[in-house]
Amino acid sequence: MALFHVRMDVHIPHDLDPEVRAQTVAREKAYSQELQRSGKWRELWRIVGQYSNISIFDVESADELHEILQGLPLFPYMDMQVMALTRHPSRID
Repeated sequence: MALFHVRMDVHIPHDLDPEVRAQTVAREKAYSQELQRSGKWRELWRIVGQYSNISIFDVESADELHEILQGLPLFPYMDMQVMALTRHPSRID
């Protein structure tokens, strides 16, 4: 398994049809909750005051993460920063 830290900043256009926006956000929520239940989306934290989040993914590979992120309904409206994580040698388990 590989862990990744992903920051997602969402920028939905203000002129997007409100119905399309609502449907897209609802699909995003369902997709993310499915991934959380499966254990692939381990953590999901809102950044206070922003339409942004910090997430931790536990996936088989960078390729799998790439597929998951491209599958997000809000993907066309996101800027993302992805960082691969590895265990720190000073960590106490």
